[in-house]
Amino acid sequence: MAEITYFGLLEELEQYLQYQRDLGIQRVEVDRAVLAELAREPEPEASRPMVVEAAAVPSDFESVDAIAAHISACTSCGLCQTRTRTVPGEGNTDAPDILFVGEGPGADEDAQGRPFVGRAGKLLDKMIVAMGYRREQVFIANVVKCRPPDNRKPVREEMDQCLPYLRRQIELIRPKVIVGLGGTAMEGLLGNPVGITRMRGVWQEYAGIKLMPTYHPSYLLRDPSKKKDVWADLKLVLAELGKKPPR
Repeated sequence: MAEITYFGLLEELEQYLQYQRDLGIQRVEVDRAVLAELAREPEPEASRPMVVEAAAVPSDFESVDAIAAHISACTSCGLCQTRTRTVPGEGNTDAPDILFVGEGPGADEDAQGRPFVGRAGKLLDKMIVAMGYRREQVFIANVVKCRPPDNRKPVREEMDQCLPYLRRQIELIRPKVIVGLGGTAMEGLLGNPVGITRMRGVWQEYAGIKLMPTYHPSYLLRDPSKKKDVWADLKLVLAELGKKPPR
């Protein structure tokens, strides 16, 4: 379909009025709102908001590496305009015991292209070791794969554009248990806003996989008193896996 421009519309209107005059019609009634719209100056091209083309996100990626490659060129939402690097996730892709899902990359993650490498990431590493694992034995990902400006929470539209990547990662990785780190991670996985304080420690389910909600490590940096709650949640995860914390 041909695009109708501002000036093209004026031209069509002029032709229509000439046609009416040739028919002998002397008066044509026009709504005032239409006149006001026609009187408005068209916006200069440079002042119009940039439209980001939504890239198709196939559901049939054959590998986690293929997903990462697609993410690296993704322009589905406005986060692509401010990112330094995409952060697809990393770790064990062969049915790991645990998949940790966070909110989104921060400044350190954006600079390195790796998830959870800042202060919160160092705390997550300690949590993983306390459970008896090494970082490379689990998989770590986020709901969105690009850093939101000023580390703000990703908006719903940004999550909706990015979640197909995470969903396909989960299908390919096949983790035994998922740990949702914070309310935004749980909102992304479950599709609705959640109260993490009420939900933490209570088993949920995602695509037939047991899902444990708990606090995000960055929250623990602000309130270390909540570490005991997170440890109680992680012990439930270990029990589900038939394991105990190492002595």
